[in-house]
Amino acid sequence: MAQGIKIGDEVAITATVRRRVTEDHVSVSIPSYGQPHSIVDQTAKVQKGQHIELIGSVTHIDENHVTVNLGIPVTLDADTARLVTPYVEDATDG
Repeated sequence: MAQGIKIGDEVAITATVRRRVTEDHVSVSIPSYGQPHSIVDQTAKVQKGQHIELIGSVTHIDENHVTVNLGIPVTLDADTARLVTPYVEDATDG
């Protein structure tokens, strides 16, 4: 399991741009995910092979895998996720 990563934490994943799909979407490759993933990019500046960071919240942890919400749940090896912001429980959450 990735050290220090818990459910609710915000994590970053480094993805590689595969190609532009439409004017405002690009296909990216996420390490250990095994499937292409499409994201919104309206800048038209990203290029094939460029690395970009995707940020999402951890929704599930299972041994060496984490599931991150990137608009859809993406399950990948825990060591590919880097902690950005730890989840802090609100005192009113009980």
